[in-house]
Amino acid sequence: MNTASVPTPTLSVSDRVKAVAAALVIGVALIYTTGFAASTNVHNAAHDTRHGLAFPCH
Repeated sequence: MNTASVPTPTLSVSDRVKAVAAALVIGVALIYTTGFAASTNVHNAAHDTRHGLAFPCH
C-alpha cells in the first residue's frame, strides 16, 4: 500500500486574522439578523439558541 503525502499550505498570520474577522462578522450578522427579524417563524427557529447565548429576544 502506497501513501502519498500532500504538502499542506501554511497561512500567514494576517491571513488567519482575516479569516477569523470574516467569521466573526458573518456570525454576528447572522445572530442579529435572526434576533431582530420580524418573522415569527425565523424568531421561533432560533429561540432556544438565543436564550442559551443570553441574547435578549423578548
